[in-house]
Amino acid sequence: MQCYIFAFYFTKEEALKSILNNISTIIFDLGGVVLNLDVQLSLNAFSELSGISSEEVYSKFVDEDWTQAFEKGEIDANTFRNSVRDSLSNELTDSQIDMAWDAMLLELPYPRLIMLGNLRPQYQTLVLSNTNEIHVQTFDKIVGAVTGGKLIADFFDKVYYSNEMGMRKPDAEIYSFVLEENNLDPSTTLFIDDMEINITGADSVGLQTLHLTNQEYLNKLFS
Repeated sequence: MQCYIFAFYFTKEEALKSILNNISTIIFDLGGVVLNLDVQLSLNAFSELSGISSEEVYSKFVDEDWTQAFEKGEIDANTFRNSVRDSLSNELTDSQIDMAWDAMLLELPYPRLIMLGNLRPQYQTLVLSNTNEIHVQTFDKIVGAVTGGKLIADFFDKVYYSNEMGMRKPDAEIYSFVLEENNLDPSTTLFIDDMEINITGADSVGLQTLHLTNQEYLNKLFS
């Protein structure tokens, strides 16, 4: 089975649209695809709080066991906050940590959400997101603020959060779980993510994949 990994460029618009002819289900990442995201803003916020460079902050967070454990729901928010304090050697308050951690989560363009919600019933639409207890609460607030109290789940057939599943992207098991639970054929299921490593993980289980390099290109694909 052959899968295709595309970067979004205007010159490939027709090629991108053509693969939708054989797609019945679309799985969307959340941050960086549906919701605007800028991880650097959180790095900058923790840098200001701790007095070390954003590069040093990144090195203290990336690939740490406690960071990944938080995304798998293996540790709770309080344990995560204590790990942040230990890592940065700084007595930050819970509120300071949460605000810095949430700084990466930007606006949710309502027209984009409506556009994706309107893909039903032409496609079954799912969300699969690496996330955590703190961010999920903030997602709900962001979505509620622009939709009058609705949740992300109101716009998709099903939402999967890594911290509730006990697994995370790019591990093959998380894609396989979603495929099996929904009785999906990977050859007719499209996965869209902004991170190449997650695209590679999805490709490993036979999913059709699109690497989204610019969120605005979703309009080109689905208009």
